Amino acid sequence: MDRILELLSDKDLAFTIALTAKTCCIAVALHAIFGLLIGYYLARKKSFCAALIDLMVTLPLVFPPIGTGFILLLMFGRNGVLGKLGITPEIIFTEAGVVTAAFIAGLPLVVKPIQSAIEKEVFKLAEAAKTLGKNEVQVFFLIVVPAVKRSLGAGLILAVGRSLGEVGITLMVGGNIIGKTNTISLEVYNSVMDADFLRAGVLCLILGSISVCVFFALRRLSAL
Repeated sequence: MDRILELLSDKDLAFTIALTAKTCCIAVALHAIFGLLIGYYLARKKSFCAALIDLMVTLPLVFPPIGTGFILLLMFGRNGVLGKLGITPEIIFTEAGVVTAAFIAGLPLVVKPIQSAIEKEVFKLAEAAKTLGKNEVQVFFLIVVPAVKRSLGAGLILAVGRSLGEVGITLMVGGNIIGKTNTISLEVYNSVMDADFLRAGVLCLILGSISVCVFFALRRLSAL
């Protein structure tokens, strides 16, 4: 018991929990915004460009996370593709990299349900609204968003779970730097590697509690 209380009062653990919660909140906001926009675009457009975007969004869902992280490292690293072009976004081994990993990992779980809902149920309503004089922006906010809110809620729940459990992409892009980019999931990994199974168990309980809270919050939101 004393050991558990010592773990819960650990400053490094407090940082890890705070970083994970911050990453989760930012990722949820990004998933909601870009998930809606990309899902709507992919449902409406059938072109080579749309197919390419669909591939890029869906790839992290079927491609090993460590491989996805390696590709991002090759793109955004200092000596990567963008770096050689003079574009050096500061995301590798930073908190921005952790958020990027969570965003990329969870994005397809938001986009695909929204895309499917629009293609099957919302497209005809949107076209009818346009014939009544509504412009693209009005159709999106008045027709599409209310119609897909349940799909959005379900997608966000899945995306949060995927983001919270993300290790492979975060390890490559975030770097697992103690006190800087180590999320709870990475700390579970670190604890197991150090044979500190009690710490790993406590971290899993904390991670599970966050997941349950987010699940019920998003489920309630999607029911509104």
